[in-house]
Amino acid sequence: MHERLDELAGVRRLVTDGADAAATERQHARGKLTVRERLELLLDKGSFTEVEGMRRHRATGFGLEAKRPYGDGVVTGWGTVDGRQVFVYGHDFRVFGGALGEAHAQKIHKIMDMAEAAGAPLVALSDGAGARIQEGVTALAGYGGIFTRNVRMSGVVPQISVILGPCAGGAAYSPALTDFVFMVRGTAQMYITGPDVVQAVTGEKVSHDELGGADVHSARSGVSTFLHDDEESCLADVRHLLSLLPANNRELPPQEPTDDPADRANDVLVNLVPADPHQAYDMRRVIEEIVDDGDWFELHERWAPNLLVGLARLGGQTVGIVANQPMAGAGALDIAASEKGARFVQFCDSFNIPLVTLVDVPGFLPGTDQEHDGIIRRGAKLLYAYCDASVPRVQVILRKAYGGAYIVMDSRSIGCDLSYAWPTNEIAVMGAEGAAGVVFRKEIAASDNPEHTRARLVAAYKDQLMHPYYAAERGLVDDVIDPRDTRQALIRGLRMLRAKHARLPERKHGNQPV
Repeated sequence: MHERLDELAGVRRLVTDGADAAATERQHARGKLTVRERLELLLDKGSFTEVEGMRRHRATGFGLEAKRPYGDGVVTGWGTVDGRQVFVYGHDFRVFGGALGEAHAQKIHKIMDMAEAAGAPLVALSDGAGARIQEGVTALAGYGGIFTRNVRMSGVVPQISVILGPCAGGAAYSPALTDFVFMVRGTAQMYITGPDVVQAVTGEKVSHDELGGADVHSARSGVSTFLHDDEESCLADVRHLLSLLPANNRELPPQEPTDDPADRANDVLVNLVPADPHQAYDMRRVIEEIVDDGDWFELHERWAPNLLVGLARLGGQTVGIVANQPMAGAGALDIAASEKGARFVQFCDSFNIPLVTLVDVPGFLPGTDQEHDGIIRRGAKLLYAYCDASVPRVQVILRKAYGGAYIVMDSRSIGCDLSYAWPTNEIAVMGAEGAAGVVFRKEIAASDNPEHTRARLVAAYKDQLMHPYYAAERGLVDDVIDPRDTRQALIRGLRMLRAKHARLPERKHGNQPV
């Protein structure tokens, strides 16, 4: 028995440390942590339980039969984050460059199946060179199994991808299928075809970072949800995100105690938001004033900045916040903002997270680029997501709410449960100046003093159709509230709606505009 135990200890050392000590040094030299160092940062101390650490590949040819390291380049298992169960797999770049082969894929398939069966979040730490070329089609089939499970688990348990190194070719599609993507600047890259292929096919010379680096995917493509400068802060934010989410779609998000009073007055808002609809302000400051302890977790901060989305707590309850940002493009909706908002609304609806929508929108962004790139089809994604959402939904109209953009931003007509408005609200088909120009065009043109006539008719239009109580008088706004009471009104409404249960039509699934 003692001999067997000594043998076991030796195997375990090979499983955890690897056979090549220099590989760890090379990983550190690249500015990257090893997979086990990452797990120590992500999970509660001492909570990790490994699965199939002794798994080895069975492939032959191209020298593979002579190199059969334990683990086969991926570490899989489960642990806890703040005491709550989480499943995880992480590529070990020190072994085959983290490339995926048959055994490697089967380990990932198993841990994904376990996460689904246990009803707990799945975190993938990606740092791999793609499919293991020496194993051919079996490696590609392994990716197919991962993608199938990503889709099957979508809306069942939260799925988080953390890109900490290369993620190329077919491997990039798994993160794209998950709920959140974290990337670390300088070491993470994602692309379908690498720089060499791009240059060979198009003649364009581009670096790895220029093609698919963290900055590109955070600001331009929208693939990355979060951007970080180092692995430590990245994994700390993964932990924070998990603390805001339920374990699965059958649970409500965790309720946290707070010392921030539910009836705290938002006095700052009176002077923060100008009454003049043409003056900009930072919607982030509005959100920070309303939510518990001023703490909110913004998603896609650098992509589509005209629409803000993020998670926060109100009265200790996790909520999803969608808000127009007047500081960027006057807060108008465009293609990118619509897709950003739609994805977030769908996620919140999947995992029982109530939605709070803060509205100050002048409309959809006009222009040939938007129209030709499909603003009708792609803008409809946000509309579809709200109409399909059955979680508690509360709307607050701060100032402008014009045209189709008003409808899309979770108006009463598409199913929001409660709609509040500030006394500065302007809900209309379009701004008064534009409306008067259309409705009274002939009268203005025939006037001896067109400018004076226009001003008089604009004022008349505002008085009749755009005064702050017009929508409330018609039941399209539940109440016009003092901005200082916004937090209190939201928390009361959300508490009332916490047990909301919506009856959904029987169908396989809808056919949303994709």
